[in-house]
Amino acid sequence: MTRFLPLVDVPQGELFNALSRIGPVLLNNPSLPLPVNSYVLLDEDSSSELDHIIPWLDEGAEKVVLPLASAKEVIGLIPQERLVLLLDAASVSAVSDKVRNAVSGVLLKTTEIDVDLISSVSNFFSKSAIHVLVDSPEVPSIYNIRSLLQVGANLVLPESQLTLDFSSSTHLNVADVFLAPITSDRPDGLFPTIVSTETGHSLGLVYSSIESARESIITGKGVYQSRKHGLWRKGETSGSTQEVMGIRLDCDSDSLEFRVIQHGSGFCHLERQSCFGEASGLPLLEKTLRSRFENAPPGSYTNRLFKDPALLRSKILEEADELSRAETQDDVAFEAADLIYFALTKCTAHGVGIADIERSLDKKAKRVTRRAGNAKPQWSTPKPTSPPSVAPIDPNAPIRMRTAVLTDITEEERASLLRRPVLKSDEMIEKVTPIVSEVRARGDAALLEFTSKFDKATLSSTCVFPPYSEESMKIAPDVKKAIDQAYTNIKKFHAAQIDGSTLKVETMPGVVCSRFARAIARVGLYIPGGTAILPSTALMLGIPAQVAGCQEIVFATPPRSDGSISPEVMYVAHLVGASAILKAGGAQAVAAMAYGTETVPKVDKIFGPGNQWVTAAKMLVQNDTDALVSIDMPAGPSEVLVIADHTANPAFVAADLLSQAEHGIDSQVVLVAVNLTPEHLDQIETEVDKQAQALPRVDIVRQSVAKSLIVQASSVKEAIDYSNDYAPEHLILHLENAPDQVQFIMNAGSVFVGSFTPESCGDYASGTNHTLPTNGYARQFSGVNTLSFQKHITSQEITADGLKVLGPIVATLADCEGLQAHANAVRIRLARNV
Repeated sequence: MTRFLPLVDVPQGELFNALSRIGPVLLNNPSLPLPVNSYVLLDEDSSSELDHIIPWLDEGAEKVVLPLASAKEVIGLIPQERLVLLLDAASVSAVSDKVRNAVSGVLLKTTEIDVDLISSVSNFFSKSAIHVLVDSPEVPSIYNIRSLLQVGANLVLPESQLTLDFSSSTHLNVADVFLAPITSDRPDGLFPTIVSTETGHSLGLVYSSIESARESIITGKGVYQSRKHGLWRKGETSGSTQEVMGIRLDCDSDSLEFRVIQHGSGFCHLERQSCFGEASGLPLLEKTLRSRFENAPPGSYTNRLFKDPALLRSKILEEADELSRAETQDDVAFEAADLIYFALTKCTAHGVGIADIERSLDKKAKRVTRRAGNAKPQWSTPKPTSPPSVAPIDPNAPIRMRTAVLTDITEEERASLLRRPVLKSDEMIEKVTPIVSEVRARGDAALLEFTSKFDKATLSSTCVFPPYSEESMKIAPDVKKAIDQAYTNIKKFHAAQIDGSTLKVETMPGVVCSRFARAIARVGLYIPGGTAILPSTALMLGIPAQVAGCQEIVFATPPRSDGSISPEVMYVAHLVGASAILKAGGAQAVAAMAYGTETVPKVDKIFGPGNQWVTAAKMLVQNDTDALVSIDMPAGPSEVLVIADHTANPAFVAADLLSQAEHGIDSQVVLVAVNLTPEHLDQIETEVDKQAQALPRVDIVRQSVAKSLIVQASSVKEAIDYSNDYAPEHLILHLENAPDQVQFIMNAGSVFVGSFTPESCGDYASGTNHTLPTNGYARQFSGVNTLSFQKHITSQEITADGLKVLGPIVATLADCEGLQAHANAVRIRLARNV
């Protein structure tokens, strides 16, 4: 609480430093920038215009002191708690109730200390602090100060009347003035003193005397009174010194609080920061980060955060994005904690502490001028330019596709129809980079943290290893029977693909070249899941790995909330001989398999579909030469293209289109209609609407179908040409003599031939693989197959006679390229083979 108010003309020097430790300072018509904890006195000669007054408040002035005429002009425009009225004793009667109720204090100018007058003014301004400035060359006494305090007023003392030396008839010692009202109820006359950090977190309880407090105020050092040993200058022997930032009296003037910067091992004699135990919350985080900044091992994740601004920036942006998306109280708290962690890491790297942040927050809170509050363009969320989906408004509205006629459109329009939505891979890679980096650096610890954060499962271990318990694989008999038959079909088809023979070719006499296949030793199979059950993906990836002969097969799948894996996936893991099951999803699972952790085996190739986080992480690790890992293929939203002619059953076609439309709102669904009549097309669309309305995921279907397309072609050839340009993930042929058209298919992930071949069969149990290229990548990628889990090695064997013929050719070409060592490797042999 304010006990006196020093009036300062120039805020600098040792005297000002001492004054700033013990409370607010009144500055007489100062210049910017302002020191902290300042009142600003704008006398009668200053402009009363608001534009002249507001900047002082915006720059951090606690209060502005204005003459009556100026105060009247700004009432209602400046917060009451920031406005102090400058008034001489003769003008008190001119103050209206409106003015009296609009200020938080009065600075009363008098020619003498008239306690009765000041008491009446204090009563009139009963809700305001009263500061008294005596216009007299005589220096007030300590008795005067105490008398004013008794009537609810405190003295304003010009700096010309203050000193750091002993009090005299011409000057008062600043400590004597500050301590004038203090009293003690203890027999030894000491004052209980709370010692706190700059941010108000307690360090310990000590005692002060007039002598010790005076020395602290003047020197800025932590000095207290030991009850046994006299003056205690903190850190004089231990080195744990203190810088005193502020000293305050409590409301009863019988105890003190010191705000300090604590150096060394801490305040406590047990070499702890606080006598009340270890710090927690933000102070603990700040202490930990400072220690890591100074001592983090080179190359560690923490060291990289401090040394790599791009990595730290990515992490801050990632956590800010996740916080903005959080909805529940727990999620908001969790994401806010993550963001604060990385934000404080940034601060620590730049020498900024929590106290600096709080000072900035205090200054922002003091601003009177308010910004519009709009986001910067790069962060603003565009307002919708079209009305929201009609589904919530009219759930019975017909579900329709868009239509285009190939013969009626330009080449540019045709190219537009073929174009998929842009996948912002760069943005996603930037978001997953910090996750991948943290798992790489901290291994299991980071993996368990991310699993708790993203999968909402608290785990004690990362993996499940065989043998798998019968309880963990307990499934319904009909499901087990279906999985067993699917396993048999898929294994039979993929076993037939094994390249077990060695290709040998004698390219010229004595020169034999060969090629043979070897299984990739260690493979990681990502199986999307969590709340969903996806044994089909486990089958599609696990079986070809098994028949190819991979030595280690690592499953990765998000755990359920109780930390378990769905028993269906566990059973498939048992069937295919999985060597480990990683209980994690997302980018963190990909990173764990790519680099390995204390418990997660490192793999050589990663397979499997997933969301955009998984896809981005796969793309990231395959480009890291330290990971030495490859991936199966890029992935995008699921898609189907159906080619239908006059023989097509409308119900079958509609069902095939919807089987992909229900995957997600970004699913790509295309019907290429070959000379279909308007009536036939209408029957298909009617079936789409009818079947979609009956689906549990109708809201998703409504959005994906609205963006889907009917392309009308004039011939089967035109339809297949369009399909080859589109390169769909799934291609379904509802055509007369459909098998005859397969020879013309050049680009597709998998083809479903004839009206009785639904895409669903390929998804589950026909035998082919459902992990297929999307987004047009069927032009250059195959779907997952047995050969995906093998690599081919070539060899050559040359006889002495063969080298006599081949050697001169090789040497000539090596000379042509200027590679003499290559040529010499041949010639040295030829010279000895004469």
